[in-house]
Amino acid sequence: MLRPFLLLKKSLIFVHRWLGVGLCWLFLLWFVSGIVMMYWDFPSVSAEDRLERSPALDASAVRLSPAEAYAKLETQAPPQLRLNTFDGRPVYRFRMGRGERLIYADSGEEQMEVSPEMIQRIASAWTGQPAARAKVEPLEKVDQWTVQGGLSNARPVLKYSWPDGQQVYVSGATGEVVQYTTRSSRFWAYLGAIPHWLYFTPLRKNGPQWSQVVIWSSAIATFSALLGIAIGIWMFSPSKRYRYAGAPTSIPYRGQKRWHTILGLIFGLSAATWAFSGFLSMDPFPTNQSGAPRGNGGARARASIPGALRGRFQVSAFAAKSPREALMQLSGLDVKELEFTSFAGEPIYLATLAKGEIRIVPLRGDPMPGLGADRIRAVVQKVADSANVADIQVLRDYDAYYLDRHNALPLPVVLVRLNDVDHTRYYIDAKTARIVGGYSSRSWVTRWLYHGLHSLNFPWLYKYRPLWDIVVILFMAGGSALCITSIMLAWRVVRRKLAEIRQHGSLAAAAQNEPS
Repeated sequence: MLRPFLLLKKSLIFVHRWLGVGLCWLFLLWFVSGIVMMYWDFPSVSAEDRLERSPALDASAVRLSPAEAYAKLETQAPPQLRLNTFDGRPVYRFRMGRGERLIYADSGEEQMEVSPEMIQRIASAWTGQPAARAKVEPLEKVDQWTVQGGLSNARPVLKYSWPDGQQVYVSGATGEVVQYTTRSSRFWAYLGAIPHWLYFTPLRKNGPQWSQVVIWSSAIATFSALLGIAIGIWMFSPSKRYRYAGAPTSIPYRGQKRWHTILGLIFGLSAATWAFSGFLSMDPFPTNQSGAPRGNGGARARASIPGALRGRFQVSAFAAKSPREALMQLSGLDVKELEFTSFAGEPIYLATLAKGEIRIVPLRGDPMPGLGADRIRAVVQKVADSANVADIQVLRDYDAYYLDRHNALPLPVVLVRLNDVDHTRYYIDAKTARIVGGYSSRSWVTRWLYHGLHSLNFPWLYKYRPLWDIVVILFMAGGSALCITSIMLAWRVVRRKLAEIRQHGSLAAAAQNEPS
C-alpha cells in the first residue's frame, strides 16, 4: 500500500524540482522588482503632468465664445468641452466619441497641421530647455518606452534627448507629448516595472504573445508554489521522527534543502497567492464585467445617478457668462483649464488651478471652492426612488472599495449605494460632483483576488504606513530568500546532470578508442 504513495511523492518532488530549475530566476525577478514597484512605476504622461507644464490661461487671449468655436466644427454631435492651451495658445478641445478637435480661442482656426517647428517648440516647452541642445531622432519603431499598445495611434513620433537625460516623445500626428522619461525614471523602471511586467521590448511589442507568456508563466508559478507547499506539508513530521545534528527534527533535509523547506512552509502560501493574483491581472478568463447590466431596473438605476448629477449639456448655455468673464473672476489664480459642465442641469465652469486645486464658477454668482456634499446628497435624494438608492452617506476617509495609498483620490466623497442585484456603489467627489470611483459585485474577483492578494490593499493595513510597507517588504524578502535557495538547489541539480553527461561522454569516447 505504501508503494503508490512513495511513487506519487517522488513524482511530485521531481516535477517541483525541475519547475524550480526552469523558473527560479523568474520568481526572484518578480519578488525583487515588486519591492521597487512599491515606489516607482513605469514612466508615463498623465493629464496632471500636461496641466502642470501648461501655461496659465490668459483671459485677454480668449476672444472666441464656445458657441462660435463649436460652429466652426459644422457638426451636431454633442461634445465634451474644455478650454486649455496648446503650443502656448488657448484652445477649445471638443471631444466627440474617441476623437478630439481643437479650435484656437484667440483666432478661431482649427488646429490641423503639426509642423516640425511646432513639435520643436512643444518639446522645448516641456523641459524648459532649448531645442537646439537636444538630439532629435524619428522613432521608426517602438522602443523600450513606447511599447504600450495605446501609443500606436501617435505615430509618427519624434524623440528629443537632452544631455541631462530628459527624453520627450512628441506625436507628429497630434503635436501632443506622448511619453517623457528621465535618467531616474528609466533607472527605476529597469529595476522595477520592466522585469516585473516582462516589459522587454522584443516581447512586449507583440501584445498577444507577451500576454500569453505572462499568463502561462504566472500560472506555472502558481502551480509550482502550491506543489511545493503540498510536498513540504507531506514531508513535515510534527512528531519529529527525523534526526538533524543528532537531535530530533520535523524536517528531513540538510543545508539548502532544509532552508528551502522552512522558507516554503512560511512564505509558500503568500508566494502562491501572489503568483495567482498576477495571473488574474492578465484577465485570463475574460468576462463582461463592464458590459450590460443585469436587468432593466439596474440599467435605469445606474443611468439616473449620473444623469441627475449633470443634466443636459449645451454649449449655447455658456453665453450667460463667457470663459473670459469666468477667468477674470479668478484673476490672481493660475487657471490651467476650464471644463464646461453642469450640475443638476445648471451650467458651471470647473476650473483647475496650479497644483490641481479646483474652483467652481457658476454662470450666476461668484466662484466657490466646491459644490458641497449637502447639495450633492440633495440631488441624489430627488431620484432616490427611481434609482433604487439604498443609502447615501458622506465618507471622509477611504473604505474597502475606495482607497489610495498615495492619498491622491479626493476626499470627502458622497457614497451612494444602490439596492440592485450588483450592489452597485458610486463615490462622488464632494467638490466637483464627478463620479471618482465605483464598485459592483461583478468586480469582486478584480478587487479581492487581484488587488487584495497582489497589493495587500486591505483597508486595515493599507492606510497605515509604514506598517503596510513593512509587511509587504517582509513578504517580498521572504519570497526572494525562497527563490535564492531554489536557485542554489537548481544549480546543484544542473551541475550534477552536466557532470553525468560529461562522464558518460568520456566513457563513450574511451570505449570507441579501445582496440577491438
